[in-house]
Amino acid sequence: MTSLERRYRWLLRAYPSGYRADYGDELLDVLMDNAKPGQALPPLREAVALVVGGLRTRIITAAQGPAWVDGLHLAVVALTLVNLAVLIPYATSVPLWLGLSAVSLLLVLRGLPRLALPFAGLVAFKITAITMGQPWLDATLLPVFPDGLWQGPALYGNGGPVAPLTANLLIVLGLVTLATRGERPKSRSWWWLAAVPLVAGADPAGLDIVAGSPMAMTRVFLEVALLSVAAYAGHLTADPRWAIAAGAYLLPASAVLAENHQFLQRQDLAHWGLLIVLTALAAAVPFRARRRILL
Repeated sequence: MTSLERRYRWLLRAYPSGYRADYGDELLDVLMDNAKPGQALPPLREAVALVVGGLRTRIITAAQGPAWVDGLHLAVVALTLVNLAVLIPYATSVPLWLGLSAVSLLLVLRGLPRLALPFAGLVAFKITAITMGQPWLDATLLPVFPDGLWQGPALYGNGGPVAPLTANLLIVLGLVTLATRGERPKSRSWWWLAAVPLVAGADPAGLDIVAGSPMAMTRVFLEVALLSVAAYAGHLTADPRWAIAAGAYLLPASAVLAENHQFLQRQDLAHWGLLIVLTALAAAVPFRARRRILL
């Protein structure tokens, strides 16, 4: 295998495995036939086109099955991921709950809502207890401060209990709904786990935007990127599943706004407004694309 063929194979990994199994060799033959003698690197334009084409194919392939089920599962994945990331700076103080949250996320990613439900329920109950200043389920020393080099307030020290309760209630209700169906949700990519360290350390109440910390800015960038992808996917497929997930993610953010309105500053309102606009866009484009197709 030449170095050029090896690089083309690596670029073709942007396509889903099923698509590669059916058409990968054919695509590779075409690419190699059009290559110049002695060429070692794919042209930049060709490499970009392969990656973009692979991502488009992945999005189109993902738009299968009931949209509301897949959208609800996506929402539970995102909210469970945030729960885990929030607990990481407090690992030595709440190791049990960090572990249960990690198990919950892994089971949700694998599409096992029935197994994930008891773990998520316990974590939700404990988080509610911490926000209310109660040592329920174990003798947690309250308030819970971050470990070592982590900077920030006590765990759920900013804001009130409504926003965390809203997020965890959505997780539990979502898992109950998914668990009562006869067919389990599809498994998600392990790449979701790459978002955990990016979100870790950000204020779960979302009130750290004013400070402009790197963790807060990273979270905002990730939110904007994922919501933009949701809007693009809805436009490409005329499918609302990504809008459902985006709307569920917006609910806890709106609860923060309602619960802490007297403390909010312009940056907080701008952040919430940005989430509103992108979520509304993700909700609108599937219907517009579907109408265009019908016309």
